[in-house]
Amino acid sequence: MKELVEILAKALVDHSDQVFVTQSETDKSVHLQLTVASDDMGKVIGKQGKIANAIRTLVKAAAVKDGRRVHMDIDQ
Repeated sequence: MKELVEILAKALVDHSDQVFVTQSETDKSVHLQLTVASDDMGKVIGKQGKIANAIRTLVKAAAVKDGRRVHMDIDQ
């Protein structure tokens, strides 16, 4: 899931070298922390958060296969 978020975020931003994703796991959940440059925050979040919600939906769909829950935060 970490790789999925990283690929999607790098495709959206201008400064792809400043995209970092950290992942922490428990038995039933995964927490992802997406960090991008401050100039790219708007591109990752999108109007009214639509792009961020789309990324979260894709990651949650991938997590269903493993029977896990996913929580994703976006920081600059």
